[in-house]
Amino acid sequence: MARLAAALAAVLLLGAAPEGARITPYLRHQLDVAWAQDDARRERFAAVHSEADLVTLQGELRLKVLDLIGGLPAERTPLNARVVGTIAGDGYRIEKVVFESVPGFHVTALLYVPGAPAGPKPAVLLACGHSPLGKAYAAYQEIAIRLARRGYVVLCWDPVGQGERSQFWDAARGRSRYNLVCGEHAVLGNLAVLAGASLLRWEVWDGMRAADYLLTRSEVDGRRISITGTSGGGLQAAWIGALDPRIAVVIPSCYVTALPMRMANRIFEDPDTDPEQDPYGLVSAGVDHPGLLLLAYPRALFVASAVKDFVPIEGARKTFREVAQMYRRFGHGDRVAMAEGYHEHRYSLENQEAAFAFLDRFNEQPAREGLANEKPRAPEDLRCTPTGQVRVDMPGRSLMELIRDYYHENRATKGLDLADLYRAGPPPALTSWEAAGSERSGDVVRDRYRLRYGDGLVMPLVHVHRAGAGPQPVRVELSYDRARGAAEPPPEGWGVVTFDARALGENRMRYKAASIDDPELTKLDEEAAYVSPLSGVLANYAYNALLTGRPYFLELIEDAEIAGRFSRERLGASRVVVSGRGPARTWAAAAARAVPGIEAGPGADPSALDWAQLVEGLREDWPIHELLPGGAYLK
Repeated sequence: MARLAAALAAVLLLGAAPEGARITPYLRHQLDVAWAQDDARRERFAAVHSEADLVTLQGELRLKVLDLIGGLPAERTPLNARVVGTIAGDGYRIEKVVFESVPGFHVTALLYVPGAPAGPKPAVLLACGHSPLGKAYAAYQEIAIRLARRGYVVLCWDPVGQGERSQFWDAARGRSRYNLVCGEHAVLGNLAVLAGASLLRWEVWDGMRAADYLLTRSEVDGRRISITGTSGGGLQAAWIGALDPRIAVVIPSCYVTALPMRMANRIFEDPDTDPEQDPYGLVSAGVDHPGLLLLAYPRALFVASAVKDFVPIEGARKTFREVAQMYRRFGHGDRVAMAEGYHEHRYSLENQEAAFAFLDRFNEQPAREGLANEKPRAPEDLRCTPTGQVRVDMPGRSLMELIRDYYHENRATKGLDLADLYRAGPPPALTSWEAAGSERSGDVVRDRYRLRYGDGLVMPLVHVHRAGAGPQPVRVELSYDRARGAAEPPPEGWGVVTFDARALGENRMRYKAASIDDPELTKLDEEAAYVSPLSGVLANYAYNALLTGRPYFLELIEDAEIAGRFSRERLGASRVVVSGRGPARTWAAAAARAVPGIEAGPGADPSALDWAQLVEGLREDWPIHELLPGGAYLK
């Protein structure tokens, strides 16, 4: 049997997959689904023939967008804002501000106030992109100073998980347990998905409360509030601008694209996981970036893009053309514009100059040419807290606790039936199969097959049985690792089936997605890196699946159903039971619950289906395979 196990380990049912980045059958499948959903969205948008039709569409989009992120808090609680320090600048001052977007949840911010002219001034919310320094990042300081010198009051705040707002700070080590670029966002965002929400819910609310704070300031003209930001700040600018009608000018930079294009390149160009960029159903619900930007209509909208960006420029052009056409059709073509800089992912000086000229036009500011170089300050000089971490210096609540509170508030009304959720998608179709060889050792036979299903997907499957046994009940063994457990003799009176699901085992992309922001992740071996929830290939597959409305975990159940159907229809199995190895017990228990005709076997205990415990226990690490939206509400 040892010789058989060694020989079988070398067998590849799908052939040797090439190493390196490639468009796998599963990725192609995801893109085909996304583009079909984009076709449906464009058909809905094409039904807009009047401005009244557009207003109706906006109402639909707003409801969808709010639902996708889990809604927004119902109450604007006291900000409890205080200025904790002031820095004098040349023609402006910087005030260090702390406010609470919800009770006990502190936001650290910098307010840049021009010295002249007197009276209320236009204001800009400057949303930060992904930098561990947050608002103190040199490029964001420079933007804020330039705007202040143009006469704008500027409020720049730390996003949660960045700057002074680490949620996992290790005081003894003087650092977060995760990187402060996207690492904390991955942990926070994944847990929020299980609670039926999105990290965006809290990011958008922070920005809306930042606008509330601006309205308390006598220096601010509340009729002239704008928002801009780049990268993750561009995301916030687009979402906050879409959902807060008080914002008169919306300027996202290096964010806007067409999401099917982003799905195609994210693994290779920007693999750091960032769940707030992928709300569940954003593509399948018919929103995507065009729908998001249309929520700004008829307010002024400017899109800044970079030709050499990992955010696909053709997607930005496609989306902009679609949205601008709506503006022009109803007489507001002067309120929408786009700039393209020939450079990589950044808010370049040329794009800033074009964006600020647009901003000036809609804020009754004098026209200016050129942008001066500004000297940023040392990050420690801009701290709003003594240690540089608000969770160390100010008693309060973490976002992990707020996510748990959100779950508690909703669990009485949000029940989730796994079988109903699974059956909401089309049944998986087994289109064909072929034998791929057989081995025998003593009376143990191992038959190999290739199953074709789901428009281009191929499943390598192995059936282990005793020679001459005839039709038997089959135990389908599930594993998140490569399915090679079939080298063992089957239990007496049973056959055993193992297979590699989509994106696992032989279907795994043989590529190590290298984080551009976290050197520690480069130390992982290829298999560990593949399943990393911070910067892994599998996580990016899982986020693509979220966008298209069919979570990867449900697709794993589909694969188990395909294997079970093959076992009955082709192998003559009288019964099919499913068992799970290690963490795959959750997968096995879910398949037994969701798929008629599949029974629970060893390792398929229903107690494994307990996403609520992950949320209740504020769990930071669990298999990314199990990213199930609203899983905490499973009945």
